[in-house]
Amino acid sequence: AKAQKNTKRVPSFRKLLRTSKIKLDNKLKNKQYKQQSAAKKYRKEQKKLREAVRDAISRKPFPLEECKKRQVAEKREEEEEEDALPLDMMDEDDLKLMEDLAQKASFLTRDLSSDEPVHVKKRKHESVIDKYEKVPRRMQTEPEKELIHLLPIKDKGGIIPQTMEKPVLNVAQNEEEDTEEMEEAEELLPVLTPEEMAAQRRQKLQERKMHIAALASAILSEPDNNIKKLKELRAMLMEQDPNVAVIVRKLVMVSLMEIFKDIAPSYKIRPLTEAEKATKVKKETQKLREFEEGLVSQYKFYLENLEQTIKDWKQRKLKKSNVISLKAYKGLAEIAVKCLCELLVALPHFNFHNNIIVLIVPLMNDASKMISELCFEAVKKLFKQDKLGYASLGVVKVISGLVRGRNYDVRPEVLKVFLHLRIKEVELQKDSEDIAPKKKFMTYKEKRKNLSRMQRKWKKAEEKLERELLEAEASESKEKKLKLHTETLNIVFVTYFRILKKAQKSPLLPAVLEGLAKFAHLINVEFFDDLLIVLHSLIASGGLSYRESLHCVLSAFHILSGQGDVLNIDPMKFYTHLYKTLFSLHAGGTNDDTGIVLQCMDVMFAKRRKQVSQQRALAFLKRLSTLALHVLPNSSVGILATNRVLMQTFPKMDLLLDNESQGSGVYLPELEEPEHCNAQNTALWELHLLQRHYHPMVQKFAAHLIVGAPTEGSGALSLDLSQRPATELFEAYSMRGMTFNPPVASVTPRRKHFFFPPILEKQLLKMYLNLLILFFYFLMCLSC
Repeated sequence: AKAQKNTKRVPSFRKLLRTSKIKLDNKLKNKQYKQQSAAKKYRKEQKKLREAVRDAISRKPFPLEECKKRQVAEKREEEEEEDALPLDMMDEDDLKLMEDLAQKASFLTRDLSSDEPVHVKKRKHESVIDKYEKVPRRMQTEPEKELIHLLPIKDKGGIIPQTMEKPVLNVAQNEEEDTEEMEEAEELLPVLTPEEMAAQRRQKLQERKMHIAALASAILSEPDNNIKKLKELRAMLMEQDPNVAVIVRKLVMVSLMEIFKDIAPSYKIRPLTEAEKATKVKKETQKLREFEEGLVSQYKFYLENLEQTIKDWKQRKLKKSNVISLKAYKGLAEIAVKCLCELLVALPHFNFHNNIIVLIVPLMNDASKMISELCFEAVKKLFKQDKLGYASLGVVKVISGLVRGRNYDVRPEVLKVFLHLRIKEVELQKDSEDIAPKKKFMTYKEKRKNLSRMQRKWKKAEEKLERELLEAEASESKEKKLKLHTETLNIVFVTYFRILKKAQKSPLLPAVLEGLAKFAHLINVEFFDDLLIVLHSLIASGGLSYRESLHCVLSAFHILSGQGDVLNIDPMKFYTHLYKTLFSLHAGGTNDDTGIVLQCMDVMFAKRRKQVSQQRALAFLKRLSTLALHVLPNSSVGILATNRVLMQTFPKMDLLLDNESQGSGVYLPELEEPEHCNAQNTALWELHLLQRHYHPMVQKFAAHLIVGAPTEGSGALSLDLSQRPATELFEAYSMRGMTFNPPVASVTPRRKHFFFPPILEKQLLKMYLNLLILFFYFLMCLSC
């Protein structure tokens, strides 16, 4: 058998050279590391020594005896020993005393051969010097000298190796020299006056501004070539000069935000796969890839910087450098939030949009009013401009999680944002492209039968081009939109139902009822019965405010006017509640509830005309006419416009324009049941008073209703007024911008929250004077 061939390759000389170089580098690194550790150890020992000496100096040691004093003491002891008596001439008591003292003698007088311990007890109070003296001495170890091997010399005797000592840097000495130089430099700095400091600050700030402007203009002019300058500009977010740090950081934040808005592409950049990275591409493609990769990385770092700024402000954290004060962090955080809000609205298609949503949505519940309003406005703009629904779905998911995570302890404005969703518009209005029938392409058999070979070839190319154009269209299909909107609405309704079930006494309830009133027609039919029961129980409980009860009524009728037409439900309880509470409407400046009442009337009578009886319509017409006398002009115009719709929708409403009563019974205005108040036996005398109203538009509508609200002829309204709904007229003639300031002397405590317009006050004054004249005339007649 043949011997197997050795497949192991011999390493080349270049490879051996490379490996030996790596080994030499590793050895050099190890030696440097050892040298550094030895120098560090030496510095620690020196530091301990200095601390011990400092402690010893701080405490005053006992003064040592001088040599002369010692000599005098020794002479005295010798004299005493000479004068001392021998032992045989001493008493027994003196001998015992001497023996006892001998046993308690010190180390010098003690017998060294004895087995007793040297120190019976430890001394409690030892001085620092004694402690230091007990520490064993260590010789000052110098760092090992490193030898550098040079080229050897060949002699007659043989090869002589040559070496040289490598110079070792004294790190401690260098540090001391650096500190001395710093101190000298500080001493040499001149003391500046406040004017000079302000001028120096202005100069620094101008230099930074010019630098920011130069970098930004370079990036915007050629983003592909200057993408690396984004890093340089972003590094200025860490400005360390305390005089200009706050302003420079703010300017850099805003500049970067505008740059990203300009240079970001209109698509999402995805990371490249390993296969894509391995393939060779053209120079232009490689350049585009590098630009996209650099843009995404710098955008990510920029968002992280903004997030960290907001977190530092929320946690009241200060950096170690203390460049920026805690008060200045609030201004930085506000600018960071503004930048995030702008990016949220401007770049909904770009990378990290969901991360921005996660940052912005919790700030809607922030204690700072300015920051929360910024976030509200940004989310509203996002909802209004989101045609497809991707961004809206992401925001709704985060809001739902926030409400549930905080245990429904959030601000009501967080849920009111749902009212700005575009779901109702998209559901109701269908695109013309979706309605138009899709173009059908010819089958292969039809082509073979009707077309020649050349025609088939041209037809194939034409169909291919048409398919590509259809795929490249920006408009999304109707099915995709409906799918996203359905998922969004499901999350919204789940949030609403959770609050209705678990937090009925929460301040979020008005926002929930308002949301249900808007989206009730989109709820699934299966939930209608349960939802109507819940709404009625809320109204019956009596714990709701007037506006909340109006939202309940509006939600119930929205449910019944949409898919609820199929259900056999009589909402008489809701009619009765609205009829009963109409006079609770505020007559002063805060009459915003009138708009909700007008919406309720539109849904209850205009959209459900077949389910409403004549008695009910007559009762509401009479009560609304009475209400028009007590409210402000814009509310009166809206109510009279609603009365016009009622008179045109129900044909027998002109009964109330006649003085003669129809049928038996008397009109009972205080009765709370509209079906049994005998409204057919009264008249609309309020219209004659409204004809003399000070507002010209109220006069015009009253005169129009007195003649029976005709659509043609002399009594008809103009086209502009007749085609506008009541809610729009109410908003158009709103008096929010008008302020009336009556004289201070005429204001009494009872009229603190109520006022009359100046024209009405003049008319009332004239009426008051006329009544006084009539009263005096009557008295004169009586006296005669």
